[in-house]
Amino acid sequence: MKRIQQGFTLIELMIVVAIIGILAAVALPAYQDYTIRAKMSEVILAMSSCRTSITEVYQSGPASAIPANGWGCELGGTTATKYVANVNTSPNGVVSATIQNISTAVNGSVVTLAPMGTSTTLATVTTGSSQSLYGWRCGNASADGTNVPLKYLPGSCRG
Repeated sequence: MKRIQQGFTLIELMIVVAIIGILAAVALPAYQDYTIRAKMSEVILAMSSCRTSITEVYQSGPASAIPANGWGCELGGTTATKYVANVNTSPNGVVSATIQNISTAVNGSVVTLAPMGTSTTLATVTTGSSQSLYGWRCGNASADGTNVPLKYLPGSCRG
């Protein structure tokens, strides 16, 4: 009489456990980076309201010089969000946000969003005259002071 096999052998089970362990070792760090990047999207979104206000002022031409944190879109203190400690602006409209409660890798770091007058130069506010903005530069460490590692910035904010 033939004997029918009644389940898996020990070696087959050990191979399956080893494969799952290898997959987990690779996937877990990638997943953690992905969750940090997803939370960083809220930081960029918090700065986008300032981007809208500042673009409007540039296009309409301000009546007087605008001081630092005088654009009317800043966050801080009681208006902070879960992941954004504060949002500050410079007189030329560079928006910077301080990160909180995301991960020890990025907490306390700063992300910047800068209005560009041309493809290579930062825009400057001219009192009483309107001007067009070329675009916005996000996440530039050398020019604007972003100190978040590039791997944690959303794809739209790498450069």
